[in-house]
Parts: sequence; C-alpha cells; structure tokens
Amino acid sequence: MESATVSPEEVMRTYRVIAVVGASKNPQKEAHAVPLYLKTNGYRVVPINPTADEVLGERSYSSLGELPDSVASQVEVVDVFRPSEELGDVARQVVEMKKRHHGDYVFWAQLGLESEEAKKILGENGIPYVMNACMKMVHASLSDEHQAGGESG
Repeated sequence: MESATVSPEEVMRTYRVIAVVGASKNPQKEAHAVPLYLKTNGYRVVPINPTADEVLGERSYSSLGELPDSVASQVEVVDVFRPSEELGDVARQVVEMKKRHHGDYVFWAQLGLESEEAKKILGENGIPYVMNACMKMVHASLSDEHQAGGESG
C-alpha cells in the first residue's frame, strides 16, 4: 500500500509539470508508457535519462542536476522509475534542486518503489512525497470518478 505525506490524488489534480527520472524510450516499459499517458493527458513531461537525447519527443536531461534553471523552475513533481535502492540518491538530488532553484517539489516513487532512506531525507528537508503508487492509475481513477459524476471538489 502506498505511503505518502501528500494525497496522490491532490498531486495529480494540482501539478502539471513532471520530471520523470528513468524515463525510457522502450515502449515495452512502464517508464515509457506512464510518461506517454501523462503527456497525452495534458501534463508536461521532462525526461531524465543519461542514455537518451530525447524521450517522447521531449529533450532529455542526464540528471536532475543538469536541468537548466528555466526548466527546473517549472518542474513541480519528480516521478521516479529507478530501483528502490536508488531512491535515496534521487531524494538528495531533489533536495539540491530545492536549494538551488527554491522550488517546492513533490517526490513520487512509482508503484513497487519505496525507501526509508529517501523518506528520511525528504522529511528532513520538508519535501512531500508519494511512494509505491502509479501516476497513471491515480490519474485514471480521478478520470473515472469525474465521469461517474463523483467529483468531490
């Protein structure tokens, strides 16, 4: 079950610009399908992948630290498709982004990913997080709710 310091539904309703760490060019991977779904549904996706120049037609950056100010200042959510043991390192990069760009970021680790180390780092630096949850599934459930007339404001 997901652990979070912020409502996943609220994140999907509120924020539109998502940096995707581990975004993939391989259509067979969730790290490709989920960002594609987000892009198709009106979100701006900023791919982070050190082995690709471009993912989903968007310029890809090798790391969060490589993001130019103009892009980093627009990012609202950092969505992570990396193994759980790398979440601590990514959390540290988000802390650096917050210090450098003075942004308020939300850290999101995809379904199946969770890290106590990352939670501690994020918590100590006042960065809200969602772990072990899929953005596509959360967004789709909001869409279903909306279509069913169950909009709760």
